[in-house]
Amino acid sequence: MTAVTEAAATPTATPTAPPTAPPTAAASGPDTAAVLSAERAGRLDCVQSNLAQLADDLHGPDAHLALGAALRFRPRPGAHGLPTVEPALEDQLATAASAGLAETARWTAVQPDALAGLAREHGLLYVLADSFAMPWLPYHGQRHMEHSYLVAPHGERALVVDAYSSHTPWGVAAPGRWVTDWSTLPVSSLVLRFDPVPAPEAEPYGDHAGIEEYVAAYAAHPDRVAALDQLTTETWLLARSRALHAAFLATRPGPLDERTAAHVLRLGRLAEQAFLAFRRVQRGRPEPGGLLPDVAAALHADRELFGTPDPVRAAVAEVVADVVGVPADEVRAAPALTALPGFHSFEVVEVVEALEERFGVEFDPDDLLPENLHRLDGLCALVTAAGAAR
Repeated sequence: MTAVTEAAATPTATPTAPPTAPPTAAASGPDTAAVLSAERAGRLDCVQSNLAQLADDLHGPDAHLALGAALRFRPRPGAHGLPTVEPALEDQLATAASAGLAETARWTAVQPDALAGLAREHGLLYVLADSFAMPWLPYHGQRHMEHSYLVAPHGERALVVDAYSSHTPWGVAAPGRWVTDWSTLPVSSLVLRFDPVPAPEAEPYGDHAGIEEYVAAYAAHPDRVAALDQLTTETWLLARSRALHAAFLATRPGPLDERTAAHVLRLGRLAEQAFLAFRRVQRGRPEPGGLLPDVAAALHADRELFGTPDPVRAAVAEVVADVVGVPADEVRAAPALTALPGFHSFEVVEVVEALEERFGVEFDPDDLLPENLHRLDGLCALVTAAGAAR
């Protein structure tokens, strides 16, 4: 269900013929409220976009922003042996509860005629299917991926609502409403009914882990075209999720951190950089050397800006800052401690001794390896492990 940007790979197949009764744009009606604006939809991926549409339909404008309350950087195994920040489908669907949506029924492998019957019985439904067979999308006949939409009866035909927005190699996907024959719809891999429930009070949350390992996997991958193709999608997802999180934060009391808008803009530009790098390498040209360091720096800045405060990490950063003689903010933002001015092997010894004294622990000598001592995350892990062993 990866959302595809302009950096999508070469088309997977030639276009199919258009359906005999192509979708036609639908005027606003009682079936759903107004479709999300392109600006709002531009913060959402292809699974979230129609959960957001449904949340706003049922609870009013801005209800969907609760989908962005929790911000997680927890990479999991993805394509080509590369990690991905894209959440598992069930994890994404579980976030619907934060926006006041309760799943009350589900069906799998639903044929178009059966979908028509379910819609007549249950009303508006959330659907996941293959974008390759969705005639209102530019992916139609071009790209296979799981994509969501909403569907409801419209007389004898189907009203399709799709709030997804993105530029693609085959045209622009824009939020809209279409009326089409049920027979033009693809087989649905999953159909869900959601009912409105009171939304819980959403609190901002940031969880970041494994930044160095994530960047290293992309740096070391032997197939540079595949790595940069996937990295383009990764940065696209990061940019959208952070824009949504920033929009959620803007609804809370008090001013936004002045760095937030600049950070969201930075991630959007990083996605453009990744796409450009992918296209250059795809054409046999050299890969820009600064891209992956920029990704690492942006992710560390992301953790500093949006992460839930970690008292151990803050204290470790203060110890390193005192030893090295730089501000703690620089320590927290550095992709590696070796990037700090003046950091060398003698200071490593001082850092280890200062941390043992500060936390009242003794590190296992077998753990005092460069990979643990040259990164803030590694030092935090040492402190936590030593504390647990006491």
